[in-house]
Amino acid sequence: MKFKTTYCLVLVLAMFTARTAHAQQLPLFSQYLFNGFLINPAYAGLNGYSTVNLTAREQWTGLSDPPLTHIVSFQTRLLKQSFIRRSAAARRKIMKQNSSGRVGVGGYVYNDKVGLINRTGVQGTYAYHIKMEKGTNLSFAVSGSMYQFSIDRSKIKTSDYDQFLSNVSLNMWIPDVSVGCVYSTPTYYGGFSANQLLQAYLKLGNNIDNTFRLYRQYNITGGYRYEFDRNTAIEPSILVKLTNQLVAQADITTRVYYNDYWAGLSYRTGGAAIFMMGVAVNKFLFGYAFDYNFISLQSHTYGTHEFMFAYKFGDTASRLRFLNR
Repeated sequence: MKFKTTYCLVLVLAMFTARTAHAQQLPLFSQYLFNGFLINPAYAGLNGYSTVNLTAREQWTGLSDPPLTHIVSFQTRLLKQSFIRRSAAARRKIMKQNSSGRVGVGGYVYNDKVGLINRTGVQGTYAYHIKMEKGTNLSFAVSGSMYQFSIDRSKIKTSDYDQFLSNVSLNMWIPDVSVGCVYSTPTYYGGFSANQLLQAYLKLGNNIDNTFRLYRQYNITGGYRYEFDRNTAIEPSILVKLTNQLVAQADITTRVYYNDYWAGLSYRTGGAAIFMMGVAVNKFLFGYAFDYNFISLQSHTYGTHEFMFAYKFGDTASRLRFLNR
C-alpha cells in the first residue's frame, strides 16, 4: 500500500508539472490587460495611481472540483505627489509640490487550486520607473514570494488505512523570485517578465522523486493603442508565454473602447476563444471574461468565467483606456 500511495502522489505531481506542456503551470488570466501587475511586476505603480484589484477565476465550471484562482492585489507609486521643504528666506519656509517619485511598490495575496493541489501565498514587489520624454516610461521590477504548496489529504482515496500517508507531510513552503521590465509610451508598450526563477523542487516527504519541479516561465507582451477620437479607441495586443522547455502559448487580443465601456475578443493558441467586456464607474472598474475551449471537454462544462474589480484612488483617469499608461 505504501508503494501505491507513493505512486499516487508522484502521479499528482506529474499532472501538475505536466501543465508546463501547455505553459499553464502558473494561473491563467484572460484579462491581463486589466491588471498587468499579475503577469509583470514592473507594472507596480506605473500609472501613478493607488489601485486595489480583486480577481476571481473559475475554470471549466460544471465539472466536479474545477480549478479556481482568487487574487487580491495592491499597487502604488511612492512620492508621486509629495511636499518637500524649501527655504524661501531666513525667517520663512514654504512647501513645494514634488511629483518626481520613481519608486513603485505592490503586492498580492492569492490562492490557486487545481484538483488536489493548492497554492496559497503572498508576493511583494519593488519597481523603479524612469520617466523619459513625451510620456515615455522605462520600468524595472523585482518580486519576492512565499507560498504554501499542498495536496489535500482528504481527497486521496485508499481502500485501507495507510500508515505512510498518515505520517508523510503533504505541505511545503516555497520561496520564489520574479523580475520584469516594461517600456511604455502614450500609444504603444512592450514588456518582459520571468517567473519562478528559483525552479523549486516539489518534494513531499522523503519518498518523492526530486525530478518534479517548477519551471521558469517567461512572458512577453506588446500592444498598440489607436485613438479615433477622444471617446473611441482600439487596442490590439499579444501575450506570449514561454517556458524554459521552449513550449509556448499566445493570447492574441483586440479591445475596443467607447467612453467608459470596453469589449474585446481574444484567441488563445491551443484552442480557446475569449470574450471580454467591462465598464468604469467613477473610480471603480469592472471586467468580465468568458473562455470557450475548442476541446472535447467543453461539452461537459459551462466554460470558464473570470471576474475582475478595481478601485483606484488618487487622481482619477478620465477614460478607461488610460488604465495602463
